[in-house]
This record gives sequence, C-alpha cells and structure tokens, in this order.
Amino acid sequence: MLDYSFEDWKSRAAALSFRNQAFIDGKFVDAVSGKTFDSINPATGEVLTPVAECDAADVDLAVAAARKSFEAGSWSRTAPGDRKAVLLKLADLIRENLEEMALLDSLDMGKLVTDAATIDAPGSAHFFQWYAEAIDKIYDEVAPTGPGDLALVSRVPLGVVGAVTPWNFPLDMATWKSAAALAAGNSVVLKPAEQSPLSALRLAELASEAGLPDGVLNVVPGFGHTAGQALGLHMDVDCLAFTGSTAIGKKFMEYSGQSNLKQVWPETGGKSPNLIFADCENLDAAADMAAFGIFFNQGEVCSANSRLYVERGVKDAFVEKMIARSEAMQPGDPLDPAAKMGAIVDEKQTENIMRFVEGGKKTANLVAGGARAYVDGKGCFVPPTIFDDVRHDDPLARDEIFGPVLSIIPFDTEDEAVTMANDSVYGLAASVWTDNLSRALRVSDKLFAGTVSVNTVDALSAQTPFGGMKQSGFGRDLSLHSFDKYTALKTTWIKYKA
Repeated sequence: MLDYSFEDWKSRAAALSFRNQAFIDGKFVDAVSGKTFDSINPATGEVLTPVAECDAADVDLAVAAARKSFEAGSWSRTAPGDRKAVLLKLADLIRENLEEMALLDSLDMGKLVTDAATIDAPGSAHFFQWYAEAIDKIYDEVAPTGPGDLALVSRVPLGVVGAVTPWNFPLDMATWKSAAALAAGNSVVLKPAEQSPLSALRLAELASEAGLPDGVLNVVPGFGHTAGQALGLHMDVDCLAFTGSTAIGKKFMEYSGQSNLKQVWPETGGKSPNLIFADCENLDAAADMAAFGIFFNQGEVCSANSRLYVERGVKDAFVEKMIARSEAMQPGDPLDPAAKMGAIVDEKQTENIMRFVEGGKKTANLVAGGARAYVDGKGCFVPPTIFDDVRHDDPLARDEIFGPVLSIIPFDTEDEAVTMANDSVYGLAASVWTDNLSRALRVSDKLFAGTVSVNTVDALSAQTPFGGMKQSGFGRDLSLHSFDKYTALKTTWIKYKA
C-alpha cells in the first residue's frame, strides 16, 4: 500500500493533470460539437476539469475507428501471444501509475483514496493480467463426424463492442468490460459515466502506450441520453455490455430491437439480502462483514447487502453491534487515510438517498445516522444510517437506494427468511451466516441470486462469474464465462476424400 499521509495525498492530487478530451482512433480529440461538461469533486464541490461532451457524431467516429481497426486485423487477427503481451504490459503500466489512477477515481466520484489504491487500481491491473494470461489457453473444438467430414468449431470475436459503465467503480468497471472484450480480439468503444470519466480516459492512454493499436480502444465521455443512446442504437455496434440501473438496462434492450438486434448484456440493480441465523457462533464477525457489506464505498455498490434479516432471538444484540460499527465508520475527506467513508458521487444522488431516509423516519425505527453530513462545511456526505424493524413492504426494503442505508428485518423461521429474501425484483447477490453446514447448503440452494456468499459477503474473484438473476440482469462479468459475451461460435465444415 502507498503509505501516504493526508498531506501527501493532497499535494499529489494538486499536482495531477487530467486527460479531458475524447480518445478516438489513438488520439485525444475535442467533441465534434466543441461542448464540454464539468467533472466535479463531490467532496468539495470544486470543478476538476471540463470534459469533452460527446454525442452521436463522436460515437459515429469512434465506432468507425473501431470497425476499421477490427477489419484491418491489427488486433483481431493478431496471434494470441502478441495480444497477451500487450495486455500484460497494460497491467504493468496500471501498477506503475497506481497512485494516479487511485487519485482520479477518488477525486472524480468521492471514494476513499486508500480503497482506490489498495482495491480498485490493483484490481484493474490484476484483471487485465488474468485475461491476458487466459488468451492462449482457450481452445477451439473439433466436432465428432463421420469419415470424410471435418467440423471445426471456432470461438471468434464479434467485432465492435460498446461498453457503458457506471460511476461507482469507474476504473474497475471499465476494466471488467474491456479486458475480456479486448482479450477476445474485439475493438471497443467505452462510454464511462459522466460523473466519473477521468480514469477511463487515462486507461485508454496507457493502453496505447502498452501497444494497443489505434482504434481498438476508444473512450467517448458524455451523457447517457446522448452518447449512451447513440451507442445503443448504432447499427455498426455488434454487442453492448452495460452495468447500471435496471431502468437503463431495459432501455438498451429496447435500443437493440430498434436497431440491428445487437447482443445486449445487462448487469443491473440489486437489493441484496444478508441472512443472520442464531446458530452463527461468531456474531461479531457477521456484524463486521454486514457493516462492510452495506457501508463500503458509501453503499454505492450494486450488490450491497442492504437488507439484513436477523433471527429474532439474536436480533436486538445484533442491532447493537451494527450501531457500534456504524459509529466507527463516519465519512471524512476521501483523501484522508483516517476517513472510513468517502463522499456520495454527486448532489443528485445525495438528495435521492436523503429522500429515502426522510421517508423511512416515518415508517421504521431509525437507530443510527439519518442526517446529511458535511466535511469542512462542504461536500456530498451521508453517514451510515440504520433502520430497525423495517416492514418487508417498505420502500426501504424494496427499492435500490444505492447509499449507506441499512434495513434490519427480524425473522422467526428459516422458511420465512428465505421467502422474504427471494421476494424482490432483484437477484444479484445474497449472504448467509450459519455454522450449520446443512442449513448453509439448503438455504443457498433456495436463494435466487447470482452469487451466494456463506459466512462472508459479496465474494468475487477473477475466476468466478459476477452477475444476477431476475431484474438484476443476465450479463456476466469476470471468469472465462465472460468470453461468451464477446465471441461467437463459428462452424467450419470441410468435406475431404477419406
């Protein structure tokens, strides 16, 4: 870890220069319209830099560059070992520039710089390395046929992949999409969230430095209703990978039907349940991870464990443990290593969270937090907020708040807990805490979620797929399975003289 003080981080942040133009065909360029929008530090309200505001005209240029590079074969038909070398070099460059990448995400969207430096930026390098190493270890197939026939089944890149990523993990989400898509041989047009475009732009520059050919990775910052929609409707985009809200995921599905029937892979919202059974002996460990599961990254996590179901016999004691942990996780300046939570991404999201909190005060028992916070009189901060005895039909327990707001709901039986946990339009993740192996397996089998973590929360790795069920979408990031999104199976049937 970078062992920097608060003053160290502030001085390094002040010395940063920002890439603020679009990155198209290997060059930084202004938006065709000349328009810009402001990237704002949510911890201070200060403008970091104006950023090129791309729209349909810029997307057209980026897609044309991506198509040209794909058809030229400068990347798509390069030997697997050569693609591997470039992506390994990119992983090394991310590590060499780890401090800068961490600062960009911290300043841009408010996350703790210590988290960005120890989790996000190293994770991005790790995922590029992992997919690079996988490139020359995936084999094609020979189908069983009779004499005189040879049937080859090849996995081939799709062409131009559009990627639309969210603001909560700007660098990591750009990596989750682009690493697998690039490893498979595609060209990519990336539209980062308008709240957090800076690390994606720097990533594209590092990819070029690593040897990625011009046009293979393009970044078009802009708004969802302009640049994002243009990607979704584009007739020359072969695949659209999206992480964000369920409502926007549905929009991209509509755009596909209105255009060229491009593949759309949505990874959307969540309202993940965390089930605490009384036979869990180490309730302190369960409370530690329950607090992490909802308060990490200010609760701005699609798989955040925001619904906490606790067996009634231990509920009151567990609530006290959660209150104590919330009091120890108060927000502060994201550049301060002593801070336990950072800033909410922007004023709009802060106000949305507080609307849920104010509504919850009328329907449930507020036991921690509940008021907006400020650091040095500024910024978008919401402290850990806990509601006890929440009704299962309360918006607190139904809607994705995307902030540090926890709803605690008691249960009496295993069946009741499972029924309530599954009674949601979402199915992204779930956690179960129990020392009974049979119960752990039985409950895990019954939960409708893409990932069930037992005696931990939000478990993930490069080796396992991440994605959901129901209205959490069906896209899968990470693992070798993500290659399925970015490739097609092609059969070549050859008749020969036996």
